[in-house]
Amino acid sequence: MTHHEEPRHLEIKDDSDRTVAQAEVTTALGPDGTVRTSMQSDAYAPRGYRASLVDAVMDLPEVRASDRVEAAVPYGDSESLERLRERTEDAQTRAAGATTLLDANVPSGPDVTEPGPEPDDEPLP
Repeated sequence: MTHHEEPRHLEIKDDSDRTVAQAEVTTALGPDGTVRTSMQSDAYAPRGYRASLVDAVMDLPEVRASDRVEAAVPYGDSESLERLRERTEDAQTRAAGATTLLDANVPSGPDVTEPGPEPDDEPLP
């Protein structure tokens, strides 16, 4: 598992190079392999930016190598929660003030491994 002592900071920018979504990602040391992330976004960011942030977080090598993810997202951010549920397994959420906390398993399998060789272009008989 890849460990990072310093949190990683990710940003998603719009067409005018303005940050519209950002996350801090920390890998917990220890055998449980838990990654913690805190996500924030501009309340007026167009649909798609929040999902892109979730994808960027879930595609980090240290997240892919982890067993669990704990995410904090602003209460009411349904786009981020929906995408987190799509990218994780056994997700559970709970409200904590102005934040929604999500605890879930990071899936292991073909959708989180490196891309394999391209299939042959020849049609099947």
